Amino acid sequence: MTAEIRKTAESKMQKSIESLKVSLTKVRTGRAHTGLLDHVMVDYYGNPTPIGQVANISLIDSRTIGVQAWEKPMVAKVEKAIRDSDLGLNPASMGDVIRVPMPMLTEERRKELTKVVRVEAEDARVAVRNVRRDANDQMKRKLKDKEISEDDERRGQEEIQKLTDRYIVEIDKIYAEKEKELMTV
Repeated sequence: MTAEIRKTAESKMQKSIESLKVSLTKVRTGRAHTGLLDHVMVDYYGNPTPIGQVANISLIDSRTIGVQAWEKPMVAKVEKAIRDSDLGLNPASMGDVIRVPMPMLTEERRKELTKVVRVEAEDARVAVRNVRRDANDQMKRKLKDKEISEDDERRGQEEIQKLTDRYIVEIDKIYAEKEKELMTV
């Protein structure tokens, strides 16, 4: 009974970690990586479409992303979509290839991005703690309905707490890694 609750809680906590990792990939560090453009949407014949479905994205060098539209008329639309995104990038098309240079980050901008990363990490911690609270509430309900014993409930809550601690440590590690990456010039 408690193993079921633990398994559900663990999968939800894992999803919180994955969500944190996805949101942190959108925070740019001055180095180019293709995942930066994943959430950019292009107007593809009237339909908003992910850029990866209308163009090939590659790295030209460590500071430049290359985007090659599969259709010639899409080059201008892809370039506009990148420019209009919230990434602050300035693409330049050279024939079929759109070059997206990564601008250097100023010290002030690095500190701002560190704050953004801290908020994302705290949101993930809150999500993990909410999962813990929900799991503990389920245990208490099962105890009240006499489906489990007090010992099982206490053991279950201890397991959930250990799980929570493990995921919080993992979040802290991810946050520290990203902060280090941001502050490296």
